[in-house]
Amino acid sequence: MAGHSKFANIKHRKAAQDKKRGKIFTKLIREITVAARGGGGGDVA
Repeated sequence: MAGHSKFANIKHRKAAQDKKRGKIFTKLIREITVAARGGGGGDVA
């Protein structure tokens, strides 16, 4: 089993998943920022 490491495999898989997740969060944050700058519709009272 030389060269086989369960945790190395998990690390690589997790890196790929985190990259995708980070891309999604970046997109959402960008959309929120644009909406906040645009303003409007903030009255809840």
